[in-house]
Amino acid sequence: MSELGHVVFYVRDIARSSEFYENVVGLKRVGSTFGGRAVALSGGRTHHEILLIEVGQAEGPPSGRRIGLYHTGWKVGDTLDDLRAARQRVQQAGYTLSGQSDHGVSKSLYLHDPDGNEVELYIDDPGVDWRNSNEWLQDPVRPLEL
Repeated sequence: MSELGHVVFYVRDIARSSEFYENVVGLKRVGSTFGGRAVALSGGRTHHEILLIEVGQAEGPPSGRRIGLYHTGWKVGDTLDDLRAARQRVQQAGYTLSGQSDHGVSKSLYLHDPDGNEVELYIDDPGVDWRNSNEWLQDPVRPLEL
């Protein structure tokens, strides 16, 4: 069995990015390394789901049609109330949502981290049996009303 273990991002400002992933996404800081230039964070599933490495001023990710990472998705709970709480964290931290969608299998909010990486905050729809059926792949993406 394979599973995604972690993602590593180069960031401009370790404090700003760490604060985003802690306070907006809801991850917990595991610790730092590389003389404080890197921070590991975890949602509790493994030792770290993300590692942030500070590189200072550098080009951000290109936008539009391109090859490479599109976004990272972070499950933020199990209910619409959990997703509403995530939306409130986003707003209180001063970030702007770039979208919100009902994917059938999940309900999602979209925004960008301080370095321009797209982030999805989502909950799974408990009424969709994605473990035993892939019919959800045919669901159209609909606007999400929260």
